Parts: sequence; structure tokens; C-alpha cells
Amino acid sequence: MLTAEEQERYRRHLMLPEVGPEGQERLRESRVLVIGAGGLGSPAALYLAAAGIGTIGIADGDRVELSNLQRQVIHDSASVGQSKTASAAKRLQAINPACRVEQIPVMLDQTNLPGLLKRYDFVLDATDTLAAKFMINDICVSQGVAFSHGGILRFQGQTMTVRPGISPCYRCLFDELPPEEDREACERDGVFGLLPGVIGTLQAAEAVKFLLGIGSLLTGRLLTFDLLGMRFREVPVAVNPRCSSCGER
Repeated sequence: MLTAEEQERYRRHLMLPEVGPEGQERLRESRVLVIGAGGLGSPAALYLAAAGIGTIGIADGDRVELSNLQRQVIHDSASVGQSKTASAAKRLQAINPACRVEQIPVMLDQTNLPGLLKRYDFVLDATDTLAAKFMINDICVSQGVAFSHGGILRFQGQTMTVRPGISPCYRCLFDELPPEEDREACERDGVFGLLPGVIGTLQAAEAVKFLLGIGSLLTGRLLTFDLLGMRFREVPVAVNPRCSSCGER
């Protein structure tokens, strides 16, 4: 049962038939892993905590730098030099003291991510490298864990949700990593500070909808956003039978 404090905190949620007390209790028992406490992970984690997710894992091996603050809104000037996980945990628990924040102050890879996934119901890929995105896709698919992909560059963003065994995965759309020189060029490019707020918030919305079992998820479709033109566009994505991650081979 929700406590009196929880009933007041989530009053606007409880008014919604799609959420109600049972849905809010389900969120309280849910566990979401946010991989990356940067531009995308910042707004996503803030909204997850505010929505009442009971346990949020924050995985990031970096420390806060001054140049992060233009877009990574979970951190502030006082947290420069701190680990991103510690800075994020402090902010999340200030928003919602009942939220349990699990700090994972390391970069995740093929050795530590598979075991970690077993503890979570949903994953947000809020990383900023293509190699990390392919790794997260492949391991989530192999472990059967649903996740939200998010990507941003300059003034463009994109997101899609993957439900292993049900929907196409990231590799169905982008089969292989581009050459190293192309990856490095993309990862050196800039990003407009407001853009990750839009995409990260959409990722958080997908997580909450998945956990509640409501609405239509971004499965089988890539949602792209052009901030300068202020346009959203859906790109249909089909399961690739020859996908090296989820296909028949």
C-alpha cells in the first residue's frame, strides 16, 4: 500500500486510470538501469526518480567536467571533479528520498554488463559512443532485457525501444559499426545543449510506459527529431532475419 506521503507525492499520477495506486506501486517495485550519466542520462534519471521508480542504477566511469554543464543537467558547478554517479545520486535523492540509487562508477563492457543486467527490469542506453550502443544492444538482446536506445548529434536526435524476441533491435537498423575514422569524427562533433533534454525525456517515458504496460512503445520504429526544423519523423524498422544479434543466424 502507498503511504500517506506517497499518495500526496504522486497525487496527479493516481488520478490517471492508466496508473492509479496499483501502477504506482508497480513503479515503486521496479528497477531501471541508466547507462551514462551525461546529456541523455541526466533528464531521463531525473524524471524516473520523480515518477517514483523504486531503484535506479546509474553507471558511468567519468567525473564531472565544466564543459558537461551545458547539457548534463543532473550535475551542477559544485559537482565539478566529482564522480558522475555520486553527483547524480545526490540530485536524485534530493528529488525523491525514497528512490534507491545504485552507483556503478565504472565503464560497462562485455565482462561486467551481463551480470549486472539480471538485477534490472529495463535499461536506458544513454551512452555517447557507437561502440557502447552496439555492445548494449547485443548483450540486452542475448539476455532478453528490454531497453531504450537514444542518440544525439549536433541538432539531431533519435530513439527507439527494443523488446528482445518481440521487436527489431538496433542492429536490424544499423548492422555494423562504421570505420574507426568515421566514428571518431562523429564523437568529436558538438551537440546543442537542449537536445538531450528532449530525447532523454522520451527515453524515460518509454521506460515508465513499459513498466506500467500502457500505451504504444517505440518498437519497430525509430523516432527522429530535428531541433532546428522542430520536426519529428518515424522511420519503420523491420526485423532483419540475418541480423547478427537477433536474427535466425
